[in-house]
Amino acid sequence: MSFLDLVKKRFSVREYDSQPVSDQDLEAVLEAGRLAPSAANRQPIHIIVLRTEDRRRDLGVSYPRDWFWKVPVILVVCVETARGWVRTDGKNYADVDGAIAMDHMTLCAADLGLGTCWIGAFDPVKVRRILNLPEGVEPLAMTPLGHPAEPVRAKSRKTLEEVVRRESW
Repeated sequence: MSFLDLVKKRFSVREYDSQPVSDQDLEAVLEAGRLAPSAANRQPIHIIVLRTEDRRRDLGVSYPRDWFWKVPVILVVCVETARGWVRTDGKNYADVDGAIAMDHMTLCAADLGLGTCWIGAFDPVKVRRILNLPEGVEPLAMTPLGHPAEPVRAKSRKTLEEVVRRESW
């Protein structure tokens, strides 16, 4: 499959079947996140894996949607802001690095026939408490990981002409 075919295949899955995610597939997804590039190779990311129903249900309090915690696996990408590369204007790239890692994992999952759904609308205070995150480690994004119960859906996206500017705005 070409890279563009893979990108077209990946979509936000909100309905999963009960089939477990194999250890081999989970490790491949985690490896994709680990290998993601980061600014100045600072690697400020941490990935927390929740596989047991009790822990997934606990985390579900931070994003109260039943479909979220009923999947076989939940991945939480966290960043250490203090480890992030900082541009001269003060922009810290830890969140960008975490987003790249999450994107690598979601694309790897799609390649393996697994579904994901980028979750950002969670309560970070609850996630910090539930996962016992140390000071300086922030939850950035979460995704369920499992076998989709629904087929790949067509995406609605802007045209290239609406998105791309050439040479200047």
